[in-house]
Amino acid sequence: MSDVVERGLVQQWHGLLARHAAVCNALEVALQERHGIGVSEFEALERLATCDHKCRSADLTEAVHLSQSATSRLVARLEREGLVQRALCEMDRRGIFVTLTEAGAQRYQEAKPTHRAVLQETIGDGDCVVCTPADD
Repeated sequence: MSDVVERGLVQQWHGLLARHAAVCNALEVALQERHGIGVSEFEALERLATCDHKCRSADLTEAVHLSQSATSRLVARLEREGLVQRALCEMDRRGIFVTLTEAGAQRYQEAKPTHRAVLQETIGDGDCVVCTPADD
């Protein structure tokens, strides 16, 4: 790999990290201020709302891009707030299902427009740093 190619890749990587941080920070502020939840909480609620209101813990871990232990703590917080419930899988007692409660579905529906508005403001212009070549 040439130095020019390498520099371009690193620039794109740094641009991607900066864009990700900016979008996540904007989402975090708006969701916390307006709905009392963070980005990870919203992502978990959205996953549950779009997969028949329940999914396996392992699937939720993959969807929210957290470690298994961090997802477990996230689910515990959501459960304390009455937004989700945990239940054993009847077919496999080792498996845990996380289900969305009525309050969780309502919080998701209330937060969804905020989430989408922030996405529109931050990345809706189509100017994707990953998709455009870096300036040399």
